[in-house]
Amino acid sequence: MSWGLSNLPYGVFTRREGETPRVGVRYGDHVLDLAAALHDEVFATGSLNAFMARGVTAWRETRTLIQNRLSDDPAVTAYLVPLAEVRMHLPFEVADYVDFYCSLEHASNLGRIFRPDDEPLKPNWRHLPVGYHGRAGTVVPSGTPIVRPSGQRGAGTFGPSARLDIEAELGFVVGTPTGLGERAGRFEDHVFGVTLVNDWSARDIQAWEYVPLGPFLGKSFATSVSPWITPLEALSEARVAGREQDPEPLGYLRRERPWGLDLTLEVRLNGEVVSRPPYREMYWTPDQMLAHMTVNGASLRTGDLYASGTVSGSEPDQRGSLIELTWNGTEPIKLADGSVRSFLEDGDTVTISATAPGPGGEVISLGEVSGTVRPAR
Repeated sequence: MSWGLSNLPYGVFTRREGETPRVGVRYGDHVLDLAAALHDEVFATGSLNAFMARGVTAWRETRTLIQNRLSDDPAVTAYLVPLAEVRMHLPFEVADYVDFYCSLEHASNLGRIFRPDDEPLKPNWRHLPVGYHGRAGTVVPSGTPIVRPSGQRGAGTFGPSARLDIEAELGFVVGTPTGLGERAGRFEDHVFGVTLVNDWSARDIQAWEYVPLGPFLGKSFATSVSPWITPLEALSEARVAGREQDPEPLGYLRRERPWGLDLTLEVRLNGEVVSRPPYREMYWTPDQMLAHMTVNGASLRTGDLYASGTVSGSEPDQRGSLIELTWNGTEPIKLADGSVRSFLEDGDTVTISATAPGPGGEVISLGEVSGTVRPAR
């Protein structure tokens, strides 16, 4: 998998304890220190936000400059830091967090699980990208331990979640803001790049609380993101038209450019692959999510994160959550060590990675997001 010139994802790193975090790009098994290499203090501010706020022209020019320096300037090697010597941090300051529900297969599976005698999809699902506003303050970087949440699990019942789950998702990071009352423009003029997301979910807490207003404490305790933000330009070979939609969406949701993405995710539980969800099968594409998120005049801020919702495919081994993989616990999965899982146990580690096609047959890595479950407090 390539971490070469066609990739160059951005991240935030330190080399020593107490050091101010700096922005770099991954190149092979190294991180290029951008503040030092490009003599630009915007990369020494501790997050990507100041750079992302410069807008799409600056993003493109900077990417070209980095590629040129790495290709043609031997002196740039002085600013390459071995990946083994750095600690990665949350790559951007999260302003707002929105989570969507854009996989037809995932939504249909949950409908069949919880409403077996009804239509799997609610009447609005094919007309708009369904979503909810999450909690930005509990978005955490990959590697952060996930404490099992406690909450109400039914009338008069309180305790640690017994049905802790994961959701394999793709996240989109906003760079260019909008004013209150404005609609967003073109997707690529606002969204800086993508990151992998695990939206941890306490299914028992969620099931009791979500009627009538939707997800709350069952979702808000932790959302993990990858330390790497892959710029949209690195995904040019991965772009596809997107899935056919019926009925035809309203005008503001009609696709003007192809922003479906041919990505393959991989979910590993304690090191064992349990699912490979295909992102290209998502019903709603990220440009449509952005359009819907702002059509009412809600403003964008630099650092906004919105996620796709669980990525699931049509095959059983393409489902991006345990609630689907085990059919709500009725069909536990058996791991190679002989253990079985319906939902997560304390000590379990979940890692989500992804790849995308690159130029000339390359396979680009989007990195990974990982977390280990700790006992409830």
